[in-house]
Amino acid sequence: MNPSEFVRTYFDTFNRHDWEKLASMYSPSAEFKDPSLGPGVVKQSREDFIGKYSGLSEAFSDMKNTVIAIYPSGDKNIIVEFVSSGTAPDGTKFELPICTIFEIENGLITKDFTYYDNLEE
Repeated sequence: MNPSEFVRTYFDTFNRHDWEKLASMYSPSAEFKDPSLGPGVVKQSREDFIGKYSGLSEAFSDMKNTVIAIYPSGDKNIIVEFVSSGTAPDGTKFELPICTIFEIENGLITKDFTYYDNLEE
């Protein structure tokens, strides 16, 4: 699967909130770097991933990601710039610009390094 197809499949699956199918795109124990998980690299199982996003979609039932740009990088990496948006139960809307670097080996994501501004204003 070429980088554009991979990203389209990933984000279409995300936007359908099909967390089990999305988790199957990851290796059984992938490395994550995400401000919501702390400052370092964290290994997570597919079950951990499903749990995190199931909780997020309960809080933000209309949560979706819109891809802005795809930057293939070498044989194993894809960098994706996107905007995450949704509505909290109190009606507050959010839009969050995000950049993720995926490392893919044997058709599965082994690393998901995500960057966004998590400072509250």
